[in-house]
Amino acid sequence: MMRALPKRNEPFRAGETALLLVDMQRVWLEPGADPAHPERGPDHYFYLQTASRTIPNQERMLAAARANGVEVIHTIIQSLTEDGRDCSLDHKLTPIHIAPSRPEGLPVPSLAPVGDEIMLPKTSSGVFNSTNIDYVLKNLGVRYLIVAGIMTDQCVDMAVRDAADRGYLVTCVSDACAAASQERHDGALEAFGGYCWVADTTTVTARFEALGKAA
Repeated sequence: MMRALPKRNEPFRAGETALLLVDMQRVWLEPGADPAHPERGPDHYFYLQTASRTIPNQERMLAAARANGVEVIHTIIQSLTEDGRDCSLDHKLTPIHIAPSRPEGLPVPSLAPVGDEIMLPKTSSGVFNSTNIDYVLKNLGVRYLIVAGIMTDQCVDMAVRDAADRGYLVTCVSDACAAASQERHDGALEAFGGYCWVADTTTVTARFEALGKAA
């Protein structure tokens, strides 16, 4: 007899839960730093959204995760080589290349790794395709993966779908993600919502705090 299946929104478990922050890098989040979009000024929707909502919400979750024993993993787009010859074909064609020597390729200071938090550089949109994150998460004993970051319709989308396919119970924190427009953000959540539990920062933060109280 097949055992009862878990629910996507079942309570997180201590020692089995990780928060994954996707591509929260200065190059994408600081106006004027992204050479692919020089037309985007500080009043562009994306910068206003990330500064007022995405980053503050991630800061809240990050503080709660650290305080309550939740594993924190960061992934960033960063080449292994200075000239980007190791990048995926898609990133070469786009082109997307962040050399390892570029300081703006690192996370914004308020979301930067602390202590021995793991940061995985990737050279494709999908973190499960171009890093060893699946191996790392399984070694850590992670079953509940909470995902937040940018872009909702690109790298976040791929992280959610790929994690679900590999057997993780995935939560996407909708108000801690962002895309280039509200329409793209909303459309992505609707498209990949069947692969995860779509929750908000307040709910996820409360669950992290509950893990600490139960410890």
